[in-house]
Amino acid sequence: MSITINTPDDIAKMRIAGRLAAEVLEMIEPHVVPGVTTEELDQICHDYIVNTQQAIPAPLNYRGFPKSICTSINYQVCHGIPGSKKLKKGDIVNIDITVIKDGYHGDTSKMFPIGTITPHAKRLIQITQESLFKGIEQVKPGTTLGDIGYAVQKHAESNRYSIVREFSGHGIGKTFHEEPHVLHFGKPGKGLAIDSGMIFTIEPMLNMGKRHVKILSDGWTAVTKDRSLSAQFEHTILVTDTGYEILTLRQEEQ
Repeated sequence: MSITINTPDDIAKMRIAGRLAAEVLEMIEPHVVPGVTTEELDQICHDYIVNTQQAIPAPLNYRGFPKSICTSINYQVCHGIPGSKKLKKGDIVNIDITVIKDGYHGDTSKMFPIGTITPHAKRLIQITQESLFKGIEQVKPGTTLGDIGYAVQKHAESNRYSIVREFSGHGIGKTFHEEPHVLHFGKPGKGLAIDSGMIFTIEPMLNMGKRHVKILSDGWTAVTKDRSLSAQFEHTILVTDTGYEILTLRQEEQ
């Protein structure tokens, strides 16, 4: 396993990429309303990343992915392809943003409620976000990936949600996806010990029903097999000498 330990110069550039990714989510929020199509959201994000940020939308043409962002609605778990579907009141949608700036990737996602949503959808979103932060709080030199996964899993399952196991967080930097795989389940003390200078994402996906997923015929969109609601949040995390720094932290989280 080849793990990147980032230099101070790498880290400075990753801070910029992370901030830009967070800013895209902040920028798009007023546009995520009933009646908008996910294709329109994709176009707004694309134009902002390319023209305003002078950056590159990483998903576009990545392994053949056709759009600049991922939009996953309701029972879609991840990697939803923006299209002509209009968002409607009561929907929940994950928007996943990755930008490349000066060769470095910033990767983040959040859930958006469309109008008024049901109490059970609202709770799923809340517990998913809490699960992400339970994982992040474990991050410091010497703890293990198993510690992170266990913290996420414990919070999710104690609230009666299931954890998707087919997708994980990942190392990130000059490459979009690299080692290590950061699982959202695990056992304390098991797995790779993390070290200062590592950068990776934590991005748990929680389902209201069972954990099982399938990929649609488009080759990308993952959905819950039982069509239960799914939610996800993602941050890019730097391991510091004493703990962690969230490189994609949004204003609303500070």
